[in-house]
Amino acid sequence: MNKSKLVLGLTLTSVITACGGGGGGGGGSTPLASSVAVVSSSPVISSVASSIVTSSSLSSSSLSSSQSLLSSSIASSSLAVSSSVSSSSSSSAAQAGLTISKWLVVDQFGYLPDAQKIAVIRDPQLGYDAGESFTPSTNLSLVNMTTGETVLSATPMLWNGGTTHSTSGDKVWWFNFSNVTTPGTYAVVDSTQQLRSPSFKIAADVYKPVLYHAFRSFFYQRAGFAKQLPYAEAGWTDDASHLKSGQDAQSRLYDVNNKTVGVVGTEKDLSGGWYDAGDFNKYTNWHADYLINLLHAYLENPAAWGDDFNISIESGNGVPDIIDEIRWGFDWLKKMQNTDGSVLSIQGLSHEISTNVIASPPSTATGRSFYGPASTSASLSAAAAFALGAKVFGDLDNSTLTSYGTDLKSRAENAWTWANTNPNVIVHNNTGIYQGLGAGDQEVSDSERTVAMQQKKTRAAIYLFAATGATGYQTQVTGNYGNRAQWVDLWRENELMSWLYYANLSNADSTLAANIKSQYATAMNDASNLGAISTDGTSGTDAYRAHLGGDGNFTWGSNRSMSRKGTSFYNLISYSAGSANTNSVKNAALGYLNYLHGTNPQGMVYLSNMYSLGVHSSVNEFYHTWFTNGSPLWDRVGTATYGPAPGFLVGGPNPSYNWDGHCETNPTDNRCGGAVLTPPKGQPAMKAYLDFNTSWPLNSWQVTENHNDYQVAYLRLLSKFVTNP
Repeated sequence: MNKSKLVLGLTLTSVITACGGGGGGGGGSTPLASSVAVVSSSPVISSVASSIVTSSSLSSSSLSSSQSLLSSSIASSSLAVSSSVSSSSSSSAAQAGLTISKWLVVDQFGYLPDAQKIAVIRDPQLGYDAGESFTPSTNLSLVNMTTGETVLSATPMLWNGGTTHSTSGDKVWWFNFSNVTTPGTYAVVDSTQQLRSPSFKIAADVYKPVLYHAFRSFFYQRAGFAKQLPYAEAGWTDDASHLKSGQDAQSRLYDVNNKTVGVVGTEKDLSGGWYDAGDFNKYTNWHADYLINLLHAYLENPAAWGDDFNISIESGNGVPDIIDEIRWGFDWLKKMQNTDGSVLSIQGLSHEISTNVIASPPSTATGRSFYGPASTSASLSAAAAFALGAKVFGDLDNSTLTSYGTDLKSRAENAWTWANTNPNVIVHNNTGIYQGLGAGDQEVSDSERTVAMQQKKTRAAIYLFAATGATGYQTQVTGNYGNRAQWVDLWRENELMSWLYYANLSNADSTLAANIKSQYATAMNDASNLGAISTDGTSGTDAYRAHLGGDGNFTWGSNRSMSRKGTSFYNLISYSAGSANTNSVKNAALGYLNYLHGTNPQGMVYLSNMYSLGVHSSVNEFYHTWFTNGSPLWDRVGTATYGPAPGFLVGGPNPSYNWDGHCETNPTDNRCGGAVLTPPKGQPAMKAYLDFNTSWPLNSWQVTENHNDYQVAYLRLLSKFVTNP
């Protein structure tokens, strides 16, 4: 997303100040925590041992004393593991006394049998851990953790002649074990130094359980829906939220001069949908984009999506659960559409039980719900989503869904017509007369508006043409391509996904379709894309095999960027663009997945609470109103009874992190701690991360907040490597 969109406004309350602001619209564990927590990989989260330093110690007057601890303990980026961690840790190798090393980083879930498999060995030169060092032994081994057999021994390869990788601040070696394809549980072992990597699997279905948890995050984000057994996991049950009197089913038009009451007589039933991020609000532009991305995730690999994700009674109904979840999202978007075809811009929800008392769990929220008026951008975004939904649902062999798709098509055309008639209706949902309704602004700046709205309109036309075949939409598409695919990077992946979709329609303009694919394939062969990737495991622009095209691309939501970048490679396969080697393309995409799964300087899986799958280190806490700082049930793995729910992708390293401006002028405020947290501040790009969930004024949402936009980007990438036999 554009950096200008990262400026957050205030939310509905004075306490919740994060947003979906790292998100969507267009596009614009931490070293500490993972170093000191002791966890078990048992699914019984309450048995996890307490961490030495908790997030609550970062949010009070004790923060300043934690600051010194941060410097000394940050270097240990791996969790200490007890002897009972998992069956893989109780192998003969573990019994021989090998220590899991923070210097040997791997994909902690594992690798597909035919995939490139490279462990990274790191020696820090810059950043929070520069005071430590490591040099691997001459020979490393790959050991089967079940049998104790050494299946490969080799000398690690020094990356780039020993040059420090500026993005991470590390000197790096690669240990390539791609030739090992036999399924099993393994670890990379430095027997001379009695060290090993976290264990991992090689298996054809290694990512299926990961997809299960990551997709179910949308179940936990459902508003107005009870999360109860047997669909919710035992630690994360809650009643339906925001259904009290005056809440979602009786939402009122927002009034900045009467923020707690709104405009009497404007009540609408806007129940349902998803919490947008760590906040509970629902933003129409972004919500529509989540639907589009989920629909593409299904279309690009239907085999990944079974009917067994246990999302509710819908599971087992013969319809892929991703389609059921998409329908849940559409049910809310339909409620946001007015009878004239226009679509409301936003719904702001309560985040409090009472003044300054956070609503954790969400069902405890008591305040009113409000909405903002219709806007051109929201109506065009909804038109695009409705149209693609109409096409996908209409093509399913299910009469109920076909009928549902017919209704979506009508809604898409009505929204399009209204937007064409009303091209300049702007709603800035966090400033002026809407100050306090939402956080991140869904509208672009005035200087960007003309171009951005034309792109949004053309994207809607692509999907409307797919759904209707009408020539008017085709004309909008063919007249506004502008060689968009000549330049491919992560910031344009969403837009280019739509152009590639158009290029594969049977009734697309053949000349334009060929041009789109050709330009995309050519752009993907440049030095920032396939040219930066090691095809043989012996070279590559990025030491961690996840090149983003420059450190400047590490911004708020960098893990979304990683996901989109990986998908941009796989688009060559999904949309039959060019003739690049299929295996090279898959391995390029997998490098970004490996990074998100632990092959990074933190040695951390950037998904929350994944210890039930046997990982060594994953996100222990993140910014979310439900899993709020200080919650005895949900704050942090190892401290709270349960910690946060599993499977949420956090924003990731953010070199632009800073504490709130309040701390600049009031550094003695004990909530500030006397100095900005380092990390995330002042680090090489990949190390600008901290495992914390403290709210204002330390503003952890800049680094650790979840966001549905991050999640759909990750799901699109991950699902490419999952089948559902």
